[in-house]
Amino acid sequence: MTSAQAVARQVSAQCAARFGASPERVATAPGRVNLIGEHTDYNDGFVLPMGIDRAVAVAVHPRTDGRIVAYPVTSDTFVRATIGVLSRAGYSCDGADLVIGGNVPIGAGLSSSAALCVALLRALAPAVAMHEWTPLEIAHLVQAIERDATNVRCGIMDPYVSAAAVAGGALLLDCRAGEHTLVPIPPDAAIVIMDTGTRRALARSEYNDRRAACDDAVRTIRTIDASVTALRDVTMELLAEARGLLAEVQFRRARHVVEENARVHAFARALRAGDLIAAGALLNESHASLRDLYEVSSGELDLVCEVAREHAGCVGARMTGAGFGGCAIALVQRESVEEFIRETAREYARQSGVNGAFFEAGIDHS
Repeated sequence: MTSAQAVARQVSAQCAARFGASPERVATAPGRVNLIGEHTDYNDGFVLPMGIDRAVAVAVHPRTDGRIVAYPVTSDTFVRATIGVLSRAGYSCDGADLVIGGNVPIGAGLSSSAALCVALLRALAPAVAMHEWTPLEIAHLVQAIERDATNVRCGIMDPYVSAAAVAGGALLLDCRAGEHTLVPIPPDAAIVIMDTGTRRALARSEYNDRRAACDDAVRTIRTIDASVTALRDVTMELLAEARGLLAEVQFRRARHVVEENARVHAFARALRAGDLIAAGALLNESHASLRDLYEVSSGELDLVCEVAREHAGCVGARMTGAGFGGCAIALVQRESVEEFIRETAREYARQSGVNGAFFEAGIDHS
């Protein structure tokens, strides 16, 4: 049984215990881990995420009074936001009791909130969500839900991947076009998620400030090249030309995005070629850029990546997600996965004093 199946079974049992009957349906959505392409999605750029075998599940028990009640009540904000977004989009929701559960770590950079939103959409509007909406349409709905619920202007990556993830590969996603191609993970490679055990202190203002710096940089660069509509359109040559017009922080944020977009394509090529050494080097470069230019790493994220790289089976590591805590990933030779997880977890705990959680990424649909 996969982890997602176990979560679905758990919420079904909770629903039966609470209401004395099995749920009418159970909707699920996976979390995701982003292999490379961080803070590029809201700049119309490129990302390379994959789904993980951790999920959110929503069991639906019908009501006759038209009300929608969520258990636990801590999910109420997202439920209300989902109902509101569906209503504005012209969809009505039948009365229901919702039993919500999951095992996507919260605040770890594995997209627990997007998984929740996608699962809620599938639960509350199953005919539309399962048969008519594209991943891009689901992503746009979730963006609206996230804005209403948290006031964070998220990009499309997290909900898109939660809606479209498949086993065995990552999605090379063009965030402007809303289209993806599958990039298989080489059979001799594994992606290991390294949860530092610290939760990000990413204040909404920190995320929005970085997004605003990128928007400000675009407005300035447009005075040189009016064809630019997002940092995705900027080359390093154009950025160098505009440097004297940009505030230092705007230049650093923009440089990260421009270079990170190039790394996404290089990383996808390396995976397709089975060149793990090249792919690992790109992960290391991405982490350094996120730490030094975008300034969203943390002491624990830096440490766990350093510890991971010391293991002979690891070819590269970087923080993943919005930053300031949560998870990092390591690209590991498959034959070394179990040893890597055991030894890296032990050494990280020794040096940090924090017990992290280390597990292999990837959805298992067997």
